Amino acid sequence: MTNQEQKWVACWGNATSITNRGEAIYAKDLTLRYPIRMPFGGSQLRFRFSNLTGTEPVVLSKVFVEHTPITFGGETQVTLMPGKETESDAISHAVHMGDIINVSFYLADYTQMNSGTLITGPLSKGFYTYGDYAEATELPLNLTRHTNWFYFLNTIDVLTSPDNHAVVCYGDSITAQSWPDYMAEMALGSNVSIIRRAVSGTRILRQYDCITYQAYGLKGATRFPIEMNVAGASDVIIQHGINDIIHPVGEDVNPFRPWSDLPTVEEMEHGVEDIYVKPAKAMGLKVWSGTLLPIYGWRTYNEQRDMMRQQFNEWLRTSPVFDGCIDFDAAVRSNSNPKAFADGFDSGDHLHPSERAYEAMAQAAAHHVRWQNREGAGTRR
Repeated sequence: MTNQEQKWVACWGNATSITNRGEAIYAKDLTLRYPIRMPFGGSQLRFRFSNLTGTEPVVLSKVFVEHTPITFGGETQVTLMPGKETESDAISHAVHMGDIINVSFYLADYTQMNSGTLITGPLSKGFYTYGDYAEATELPLNLTRHTNWFYFLNTIDVLTSPDNHAVVCYGDSITAQSWPDYMAEMALGSNVSIIRRAVSGTRILRQYDCITYQAYGLKGATRFPIEMNVAGASDVIIQHGINDIIHPVGEDVNPFRPWSDLPTVEEMEHGVEDIYVKPAKAMGLKVWSGTLLPIYGWRTYNEQRDMMRQQFNEWLRTSPVFDGCIDFDAAVRSNSNPKAFADGFDSGDHLHPSERAYEAMAQAAAHHVRWQNREGAGTRR
């Protein structure tokens, strides 16, 4: 198959947001390595790095995929400008379905670590190592630790078969955690990749500017046009909105969370349609709504908030603006108390699901978003 008969498809992706504001926001003499599993094969790769939320240039002194240098305009070093995303040259590097490729880059000088996102799941684990080990086959155990912060690396595309395509999972911390990884495991061996665009704490209609909550990310109108730059995308699953409901508590309780931030359900509906659905449809994508999960027992729970959640969910289930609804709420809620998680499905904070519940969410999503199996088994539900 010639390159003309192939197409670029995103095979891995993550959002880029503002990292947690701690005491130290700079790194020096550090190697970051991210193992990425390939959902399907291809002949070339290209890589997008993002300094979207940075305020200073970031220099990646060396960038490698395995032992192959990743270049940018033929150069092996790249400067990521603040507020910008940078795409590499197309790199000849054959991959096969199920391969694990290591993307490694070295930060030689003081580097502002503002741009990154915290994600978890069985396929989402990185490493950092003190020193320059971007070209090393093995990282030295005594200088290396795991990390779930994914800095700068934003998207990987593969030049692949024209029948391959990407499904985007868009949301907040629920989606930044495990269910997209479980869905990707289910889809392995098919013609679909699962691309995660999720940032913990994000809201549809608001964002925080204070350093206390900056890591809660950009609002929907800012995020969506940037994050939907996904080669070969066919579908987007939107599971977003619970933070709009649960965050406001009043300035007497928290000066950064005024009651004026609490939207009406109608405002949330209009926000989803105008910010997400209409632009996605203009891109030619199928748009799947994802219902909001139970919050009974969460620290800001009250009946008004749950009523808002249920009203919003009813709209997500019935609105004709979507191609369909993935009823995540029904997949994880208790039969005896539908306001709460089912037994074993609560992580313990009454907001985030357990790993078992995330698997149930992945199964619910896979039931609707079909893909073609490579084994010739036809469509899978």
